[in-house]
Amino acid sequence: MTDEMTPADHARSIDDARQRLISFVEQCPAAEWRFAPVEGDPRAVGVIADHVAHAYEYLAGWIADLVAGKSVDVTAEIVDDLNAGHAGQAGAPTPGDVAVHLGASGDTLIGLVSGLEPAQLDLGGGQVRRFAQIAARHADSHRTEIEAALGHA
Repeated sequence: MTDEMTPADHARSIDDARQRLISFVEQCPAAEWRFAPVEGDPRAVGVIADHVAHAYEYLAGWIADLVAGKSVDVTAEIVDDLNAGHAGQAGAPTPGDVAVHLGASGDTLIGLVSGLEPAQLDLGGGQVRRFAQIAARHADSHRTEIEAALGHA
C-alpha cells in the first residue's frame, strides 16, 4: 500500500481483505473452529477471526475522532488491553456470528474510510492513513497465520 492510495482505494483494500477472511470463516471446518492453532496465542480460530471485527470497531472510532478534530493516543498497551478485553468477553462465537460481526463492523469502517476526503488521510500526522492500512493488513495477517498453523497454506 502506498501513500498515493485514495480513500476509495483504502476502502476497497479493507473490503477485499475482509471478504477473504469471511470466506475462510465460512469454510473453516467445525473441528478447527474452536482449536487454538497459533503458537503462543491461546485464542481459538473463531475468537481470532472475531477479534478482527472488533478491531474494525476501535479503528473506526479512532478515525472518526480524528475527523472530528480530536487527538487520538494509541499505544501498544492500549491495543493489547483492547485485545485482551475482547478475548475475555468473546466466548465461543459461531462462524455465522463472526461473519455477521465482520460484515457489520467492516461496513461501518469501509463507509467511513470511503467517505473521507483525500487530505483527511493525513489527519493526526497520518494516523488516519495508517489506521486504514492496518485495517486492510489485519484481516489478511490473521487469516494467513491461522491457515499456516492449520496446515492450509
